[in-house]
Amino acid sequence: MNEKIEKLKKQYHDIPIPDELDDVVAQALSSHPRKKKSYIWPSAIAAAAVIFITTVNVSPDAANAMAKIPVLGKVVEVITFDELKQEEKHSRIDVKTPSISGLENKGLQTSLNEKYIKENEQLYEQFKKEMKTLQKGEKGNVAVSSGYDIMTDTDDLLVVHRYVEESRASTSSVNQYDTIDKKHEVLVTLPSLFKDKSYIKVISENIKQQMKDQMKHEEGKIYWLTEEDMDPFKEIAENQSFYITKDHKLRIVFDKYKVAPGYMGNIEFEIPTDVISNLLVGKRYIH
Repeated sequence: MNEKIEKLKKQYHDIPIPDELDDVVAQALSSHPRKKKSYIWPSAIAAAAVIFITTVNVSPDAANAMAKIPVLGKVVEVITFDELKQEEKHSRIDVKTPSISGLENKGLQTSLNEKYIKENEQLYEQFKKEMKTLQKGEKGNVAVSSGYDIMTDTDDLLVVHRYVEESRASTSSVNQYDTIDKKHEVLVTLPSLFKDKSYIKVISENIKQQMKDQMKHEEGKIYWLTEEDMDPFKEIAENQSFYITKDHKLRIVFDKYKVAPGYMGNIEFEIPTDVISNLLVGKRYIH
């Protein structure tokens, strides 16, 4: 895995989440009426918006790229705030920056949007730096692509999937998912779905069994499970990448090369609800 992408991913996971968030999500999961709480993440990244901030307002192309996602009830929109493309020295970069609007919790909305801007700004600055280090006439053969998809859009949930794919001597990819409870306007994290940390072992054991079953019955499927493998899968991370489907199912996601050879690509496992039902805080999201 490319070291720069690993650093970017770590920065994403290191974003501080307020202690009270778990309490808010627990209340949402229990479906008891409660006054909404707002919070603002500490932010020192507002300056990151400078490089992109005027694009949507002044560029017809950017305006035409807007992709509004309407939902029933409260209208929460995701648009393409900016798309930047550049090609030079046999290298190219193409990054799309999403922007969320329509949340009353402006602290959450702003912190997510600033994070998206900063991530893509970092990708672009790194690309420019690499191009400058090339000698005259030298070909970079670098390809960087960043974009987003809407994985789930229901009355209750909005899941924004963002991806980064980089190609140099080898390829790498990073996937990040933001799961937003639209009614209670909080960011749902994997730990906040469960009563305690026992979910780590339970989900990990289920994934291992799915891996074994797939390798037994599907030709070409290979997962790194045994001690003979260089880096065998042992258990998921506490904040493992995940998303919740429109059918209220939990999916655990692994980036390319994390648990299998590169040709397997990004890996997803749907966790049967009956395996984790007793561990869940409530059944609002997963059932």
